[in-house]
Amino acid sequence: MPDLYNTRQPMARHVERSITNAARHLHVSNPLNFVGDMVKRTFALPDDDSSYGNNALTPGAVPFEPSFSEQEPNALRFTIEPLGPHASPSSRRDEATREMRRLINGVFGRDALRWFDTRSEEWRGMNGLSWMNYGAWFGSAFDEDGLYAAKIYYELLPSQIDALSQGTARITRLACAIMPSLMPIFTSIGCKREAGSQRVTFLHRGPLSLTDLSPLMNQLGIGHQLPGLMRVVGLALGGRFELPHGTVLLGLRETHEGVELKLEILLAALPDVPDGFLDLVRLGLAERPRQLGALERWLDAFGVDEAGTEGNFSVLSIRVTPRTSARISLYVRPLEFEIGGQIEESRQMA
Repeated sequence: MPDLYNTRQPMARHVERSITNAARHLHVSNPLNFVGDMVKRTFALPDDDSSYGNNALTPGAVPFEPSFSEQEPNALRFTIEPLGPHASPSSRRDEATREMRRLINGVFGRDALRWFDTRSEEWRGMNGLSWMNYGAWFGSAFDEDGLYAAKIYYELLPSQIDALSQGTARITRLACAIMPSLMPIFTSIGCKREAGSQRVTFLHRGPLSLTDLSPLMNQLGIGHQLPGLMRVVGLALGGRFELPHGTVLLGLRETHEGVELKLEILLAALPDVPDGFLDLVRLGLAERPRQLGALERWLDAFGVDEAGTEGNFSVLSIRVTPRTSARISLYVRPLEFEIGGQIEESRQMA
């Protein structure tokens, strides 16, 4: 006789429900039409399996991280760590790579696939399997026309800098020379409908005063954007301009506007995020009503306001280029996916 009180189900059901509801709310194509099989493979374990929290993307929560970007305000974006908590790093890398190649070839075409294969060759091979920690992450973005972008995050060794594109390798070496506290930890390769790009992300070791970025930003031709970047951080973090050890990642990539710098603040590791963090972010967007409206729709799509807490934001990032002033992105850990959190409530609503 079946156990009528056993409500366990694959975690994929909850992730699928969150994605589908968000897509409907944001009026974009359902991502499950493109990545549904990968979601099922990644979240196949039962929803009460605590091992989901053992991941490098969102430690302590299910590795599903939606994000809002001011630069892509109407897109539904999310990143996952593929294949579940018991997969090997090499399996995750191979899974993310296969999905990238499948989507790029099927949606963006063979020329885009050739570009991706060239850029990713170093990280798709057999070298260095023993040192990998998590293998790879997979990100995607969707709009009303379907897949807007796909991105893969590969772990990066300093010895692999030579395998980057010439321009990316140059700015990577420059950053390490000017700021020895920076250590390259992963590279992300992204494809959109119209173009592709590669970014290197560094871990900043030790505390960082935002003014310490001035020499590097001056060398990259974006020093004039530092005051604006500091205003955004100071406003969102209640006047804080110094960030403790373990809370800062720095990303660099080439764009048609010049070098883009992406400062990522790991809010989950910051001990004193202001209680009114979200309201402070809204205040910073008040002069850009279109982006503010898009943020509000995105928050509603993932039920963030209903959570009644600021603790589920994982990352605040700020991007600048020579011609574009500070623009924010917000990454969230939905409370229903916290291990030991509100999965039971999701079951009851199902």
